[in-house]
Amino acid sequence: MTESEKMHDESLYDPSDAEISAQQLTYLDKLYDYNQTRPTEKAKRTALLKALFADIGEGCYLEPPFHANFGGHHVHFGERVYANFNLTLVDDTHIYVGSRTMFGPNVTIATAGHPILPELRARGLQYNAPVHIGENCWLGAGVIVLPGITIGDRVVIGAGSVVTHDLPSDVVAYGNPCKVARPVNEHDRAFYFKDHRIEPNMFN
Repeated sequence: MTESEKMHDESLYDPSDAEISAQQLTYLDKLYDYNQTRPTEKAKRTALLKALFADIGEGCYLEPPFHANFGGHHVHFGERVYANFNLTLVDDTHIYVGSRTMFGPNVTIATAGHPILPELRARGLQYNAPVHIGENCWLGAGVIVLPGITIGDRVVIGAGSVVTHDLPSDVVAYGNPCKVARPVNEHDRAFYFKDHRIEPNMFN
């Protein structure tokens, strides 16, 4: 098995492998081009994202600067995904994000990890585990999602949370480590923020 193949099955591998490094530099050059675009160059940004990502649906918007270890080459986005400034995707293996999910500023999604045993770490070895995030989620500012995590649909994760375990669908969760606080409920159908009511016509 090649080092490139080991990247995607949670094996220990050498990320400095010549083949991996050469591919990575190609993707990072394209990512550099994306981060140098002007706000008015919307068509250019869209074209670059389609060239960078493994899959990206219609209507996605990523506010530069956007950071990714492999330029998004192992990232799969649905439609209308929004990311604020400084989204960081450690995409050494695959990251899957469902449609209409939103990322606040400074969110990090990591797939890469390093052995705890110092002798292995000294050799520069690494392992990767994919991350799955469902549809219509909202990850607040500064959220960190660790390797191998699965997050369900319609999940809200509070700002600054560190997600160390899987989260089910339809919950509000926050904290370090991130824990489920409550389900999305009827109160959320009446109020969108503190005592601010949702107007009935918003459901039309």
